Amino acid sequence: MANQTNSLAHTKWMCKYHIVFTPKYRRKAIYNQYRADLRDIIKTLCKNKGVEIIEGHMMVDHVHLLLSIPPKMSVSSFMGYLTGKSALMIFDKHANLKYKYGNRHFWAEGYYVSTVGLNEATIQRYIQDQDKHDIALDKLSVKEYEDPFKGGK
Repeated sequence: MANQTNSLAHTKWMCKYHIVFTPKYRRKAIYNQYRADLRDIIKTLCKNKGVEIIEGHMMVDHVHLLLSIPPKMSVSSFMGYLTGKSALMIFDKHANLKYKYGNRHFWAEGYYVSTVGLNEATIQRYIQDQDKHDIALDKLSVKEYEDPFKGGK
């Protein structure tokens, strides 16, 4: 799959991007029922635009995607479409989110994108192992917090 080229009328192309985007205020909103619904929404929207999802993973507070986007479509226009439509669809499905996020603004404004090139396998492994990495970091940073309400000095 790393060297697979696609074609348009007069073009051979292989445009792959690693994209990371977050919910507004980086809230830990992607879990349980929202996670499954967001996965289905993102799959549907990508399919509608002819974008192939090579690898994807939803963390609690961000989304990693490895996408193959046709060159006739810019990454920024696709991300505007993806974040805009998915926000509308998730608010239609879960109306109670409007109390946390305001008027249909689910995703933060920015996103991270990098071109993949020929190191696709490395990025796929990184996306798949993201949970393990976060759990390992949490174990390293275990900190004992004092209860501020216990009183005394």
